[in-house]
Amino acid sequence: MMKLGNDHHVYEQLCTITAEENVMMGEYLKKHMYTRLGGKADFFVTPASIDEVQQIVRLANKEEVPFTLLGNGSNLIIHDGGIRGIVMSLKRFDSISREGNSIIAESGARIIDASRKALDEELTGLEFACGIPGTVGGALFMNAGAYGGEVKDCLRHAVVVNREGELLTLSADELDLGYRTSNIPDKGYIVLEATFDLKPGDFDEIKAVMDDLTYKRESKQPLEYPSCGSVFKRPPGYFAGKLIQDSGLQGKGFGGAEVSTKHAGFIVNKDNATTSDYIKVIKMVQDTVKEKFGVELEREVKILGDEPEEE
Repeated sequence: MMKLGNDHHVYEQLCTITAEENVMMGEYLKKHMYTRLGGKADFFVTPASIDEVQQIVRLANKEEVPFTLLGNGSNLIIHDGGIRGIVMSLKRFDSISREGNSIIAESGARIIDASRKALDEELTGLEFACGIPGTVGGALFMNAGAYGGEVKDCLRHAVVVNREGELLTLSADELDLGYRTSNIPDKGYIVLEATFDLKPGDFDEIKAVMDDLTYKRESKQPLEYPSCGSVFKRPPGYFAGKLIQDSGLQGKGFGGAEVSTKHAGFIVNKDNATTSDYIKVIKMVQDTVKEKFGVELEREVKILGDEPEEE
């Protein structure tokens, strides 16, 4: 693993910002990823307050250390070589509350849990999220959606920290939410909290919708294996899963990664796959679909980090 020249200095600085147990050196990121993939982070830090987040961002700027924010990695693949610099997880930011007809959720909370809180409070509008495995922050990052709904439909505003460490409250419009996109990565925003505007509803009716969506998800998606969810964006006029299925790719793969036999749009970590295995399968799928149908499949999943050094 490539090392920064001032490792100990950066470690000491991080430990003055947050508790020492919140700072780890050389931590394997696959332990924290939904996909169970990824090499080591130079520094893995889990701040416990907004002030700590701001200070860590400012430290990274001052020391010119690379900085990466991670959710639970449900739509992310990290290279086997890991990630240099500071990797921040907001898993401690996981509170969810109600205010009026809104649900306020911190970015490290699961979007599934936000939808369940809305159900408990008899608020409708977040049912679509009941099966999305990512965090609230990750859901905003990519304007997550399912079954005809998306974050854009109900988000009022988000509290973020920018690249300079400043705290901002931005409206949904200011985040440029589109199909599986936002301006959050380009602007370098760190989402801390989201407010979803919902409407009063009937508990039994909301639960019936969520139960139906959960059944559809569990019956169609390969939840028995780690994966990064839907790998490819929907190409105009087609369905990615159908193209992959019609290309005869289900069950095919490299190493421990293969195209799911249950849902062709998923690549599963079936047997201790490496990121290299995963990426080979993605390329195989893209090349085969292009050759057979002339359709370019665009990745929805993000890939971060360093490729491993050659032995």
